[in-house]
This record gives sequence, C-alpha cells and structure tokens, in this order.
Amino acid sequence: MENRNSNKNILIIDDEPPIRNLIAEFLKDNFACITADSAEEALKILRSSDINLVLTDINLGGMTGTEMIPHVHAASPDTVVMMISGEGSMEGAINAMRLGAFDYISKPLDLDHIEVAVERALEHHSLLVEKRKHETRLEELVKQRTEELIYLSYHDALTNLPNSILFEDRLSQAIAHANRFKQSLAMLYISIDRFDHVNDTLGHRLGSELMKKVADRLSRSVAEDLTIARFEGSEFALLIPQITGTEDIIAVANDIYSALEAPFVVDSKEIFLSFSVGISLYPDDATDGQKLLKNASAALAGAKEQGGNNYRFYRSGMNERALKRLILENSLRKAIEREEFEVHYQPKLNVKTDKIVGVEALVRWRNQDLGLVSPKDFIPLAEMTGLIIPLGEWVLRTACKQLRAWNNKGFSPGVMSVNLSARQFQRECLLEEIESIVAETGIDASKLELELTESYLMKDPQRSIATLHSLKKLGIKLSIDDFGTEYSSLSYLKRLPIDILKIDQSFVQDLTENPDDIELVQAITTLAHNLRLKVIAEGVENAEQLQFLKDIDCDEWQGYYFSRPVTSDVFESSFLRTAASTV
Repeated sequence: MENRNSNKNILIIDDEPPIRNLIAEFLKDNFACITADSAEEALKILRSSDINLVLTDINLGGMTGTEMIPHVHAASPDTVVMMISGEGSMEGAINAMRLGAFDYISKPLDLDHIEVAVERALEHHSLLVEKRKHETRLEELVKQRTEELIYLSYHDALTNLPNSILFEDRLSQAIAHANRFKQSLAMLYISIDRFDHVNDTLGHRLGSELMKKVADRLSRSVAEDLTIARFEGSEFALLIPQITGTEDIIAVANDIYSALEAPFVVDSKEIFLSFSVGISLYPDDATDGQKLLKNASAALAGAKEQGGNNYRFYRSGMNERALKRLILENSLRKAIEREEFEVHYQPKLNVKTDKIVGVEALVRWRNQDLGLVSPKDFIPLAEMTGLIIPLGEWVLRTACKQLRAWNNKGFSPGVMSVNLSARQFQRECLLEEIESIVAETGIDASKLELELTESYLMKDPQRSIATLHSLKKLGIKLSIDDFGTEYSSLSYLKRLPIDILKIDQSFVQDLTENPDDIELVQAITTLAHNLRLKVIAEGVENAEQLQFLKDIDCDEWQGYYFSRPVTSDVFESSFLRTAASTV
C-alpha cells in the first residue's frame, strides 16, 4: 500500500491473537495500529486516543462487536467501524451495518481485501470529518446570523441605538417596577428641529452622518443606566426611571441641551442644530407605555409649536399638580411652627410569642386646610426642599420624649424605632445632634433604633460605614429599612455594623400568591440569620402572612393585622396598660 495515510490510527479488536496480530503486522508500515482483545478494553482506548478506524470481530468474549458499535460512535462520532465476520451466514454482518458499521470483512482473511476495505473506510472517515467541519461552520454561521438578526430587530441600523421595539419593552419593564415600588419615571421625546430642511441641504449621505453624530452625543450626555433610543426620522426617546421630582428631569434635559449646543462638523461644514423635547410622567400622565409615548409626543408637538429649542411637559394635569405642590410646600414650611405634625406609633411583635417588643414612630401631618396629608405626598416634598431636616429632628426628639414618658410611668414598650432620612444621615452634625437628643431626653440609647434605607447607604458606602460605627458606639441599634427593593451589595452588607434587616411590605403583601416573593423573603431571612441579624417584616395584614413568617423563623413583625399606627394615648391605653394589667 502507498503510504498516504501514515497519520491514521487503527484499532484492531479480536479475541484470537493470531488474527489481530496478522492484521496489525500487515498494516503497521502505513498506520499506527493499536490492538485489543475485548470490546471493553477497546472502549477504554477510544476514550483516551484519537482513533480513525475500528476493525473488530463480531463475536468477542463479553460485549460483542455489534453491541460495541453505538458506544464507539458515542465516544467518537467520526470513527468508522468495520466488522470482521467469521460466520457462514451474513445475517450478523448485515445487522451490524444497520447499527452503524461501515463495512465488513469475511474470514478467512484476504489481505488484499483488507487493503482495499481499509482504504475505502478511511476515505469515508475523511468525508465524515469534512462534513462535520462544514456542519459546525454552518451552525456557527447560522448562530452568528441569528444573533445579528436579533440585534437588528431591536436596534437602529444607522446609529446602533435601541429602536422603538426595544425601548417600548424596557419602558414596560420600568413601569412594572415603578408600579410595584410606588415610584415615578419620565419619558422624554426628543426631536431635531427642522431636520428635513437640513437633510435636504446636505443630501442623504451627509444627513445620515449627521444623525450618527447626534446619536453619539445624546448617548454620551446621559447616564449609562438610562435608555435612549432612536425612533423614526429625527426623533429619539429617553427613559428616566426612578425620578424623585421634576428637578431630576430638568437636570437631564439641561445636560442634553449642553451636549448638543456645540456645532456638528460634517464634511468640513459646521452645522448648528436645535432640539425640542416633550416630557410625560408615570403615573401622573399615564399608567401604560403607549399612553406615555402618546402624551410625550403631544408635549413635543407643543414645544415645536412654541418655536422649538425648548422642552415642554405634557399639559394635562400639570397646572393642577403644580398648584397642589406649591400649596403643600407653603403649608409644609409653616407646619412645624403651627404644631400640625403628630407622631403615631405602630407596635412591633415577636413572631413566636406575639408579644410587643418594640414600636415604630411614624410622622403624620394634619393640616387645618388640607386635612390629613398622606406621608407619600409630603415626605418626598420635605426631602426635596430640605424641610426633612428640621422635621426629622422633631420626630426623633418627640419619639425619645415619649419613650421616656412611658418609662417614667413604668411601661416598657421595647425598642423605639425612628426613620432617618437621607439628608439627615448626610449631615456632618448628625452624631452630635443624636447624642444631644439622647442625653436631653434621658433614654437608654440601647432602646433607640434608627431605620436607614439601603439606597443612600450604598451611594457612599465607605462614609456610611464610618458613620454607622460612630452611631453604634453610642449604643444605638441600626436597621436597614425596605430591604430588597434596591440592588444590595452583599460585600458591603457584611461590613455594615447593623442589627436588623426590615423586609419591605411590598414583598409581604403578596406572600400567599407570588412564588417569587416567597422565595425572596425566605432568602432574606436566611441571609440575615447567617449574618447574625434580626429580621422584621412590615405590612402584615392577615393570618396567612403571619403563619408564613412563623414557618421561616422571622423574628419580628408589624402591620394592620395587629394594629395601624395610633396616637401615643391610644397606644398607651390599648397596649401598654393592657399588658401591665395582665402581669
């Protein structure tokens, strides 16, 4: 035989040494031959060696050659199997070929026949290898093309920005998140003023180049977590999730105008562009994506009608909301001196014993003109205007005074919890202020718990950790409120000197219906206990929720199922005196 296949490996299997040695001796000058006396030994060799051709007797001791065929192809799909048949009948060889054997050789052996059969089998092996390479390459090309098509389905071909399909999908997700966590978001519709005229002047090619430059500047002018997309023609859309007020939107709009005010250079020409922006808000203007888009588009049309180069909020309800906010802000500034605020108290109970172990102080505003104002309305406004600082200090002092008053009467309501706002936490004089209030009211600092929100702790974790350690030195307990609503950094969570994790009520409310919330609450509880922290669940409203908290060994709970927040007098008469009378 010509030495055309010197790099081919052949495995020869026969339980008769003379036969396998004869074949190996005949083939050894042109092939690397390996021999085995059983199917079991051959399969071990296949798993560790690169075999191109298997030459095997049908009848072997133990596993037969026919039974071995599927195992060979499972271990090495491109390996060709050729059978050696010593039976007078061809039935065994035919059955082997049905199972995947390529050819057979009859005994007694004809070496010339072996030469031809081996050459043919190895040619078939080469074809299999080439076929598999082509199939693999085809699969890769199909996968690559599929990925390209998917990308093109969701992105603008000219600018590579998300297109309207991807934007609307992200908008729907953002709305669902905002709805769940009672947040607001904004949608901005941005359009190049009189772009048709610019495009006609430049021509299609340069107009496209200009559009890419606009898209690039827009992308670089906003934060990475904001979604900006190109819609039709010269229009873009921007999604701003989790806004706290119109100031957030105006700041982003100003950043966009600043980025776009410099001239664009296209084909050595300086081109100045102006832009109009229409803005709609969730949930103020609409509660679904299509209506938000429609309202932002209407606001954009209004901005263009005013001459362009400006932004405009969606008109419906804006005047009413602006007036309401103005009234609230003016009233809020006078509320403290008018003593319109009240502190209500909600009991916290031990999950196992259902005994009161603490109380949370919650501020309420009863305005003489507006009536009872929801904390959802005035707390964000107080944060925005900075009035949360004197208000927060007043709540903390009032709660500590009340705790001392109850202690003086012989009542022990447990730990008094008070919320600490972001602005309070960031103040340089925070420690001195709290230490002063604790000393002034004469309470035991270990009976005071400050509730902090993880969102502002994570903004500057190093500074937060230092402040928390200073608070801990005063003996104060620390808890993270609304845990689970933000993207917590577990590496920092382990470093925070806190005592308690408080599960947000949005997860507790759907415990009996939402499997995701069930798993999340279980995970938070397990995490907290592993970190030697207590777990408090808020917003418990029924027996099923409470039973679940008992089943997962949650430590404490609070909610309407036991009591709403009540005035100090009601708290004292309903809970403290009742508890004292049963002792």
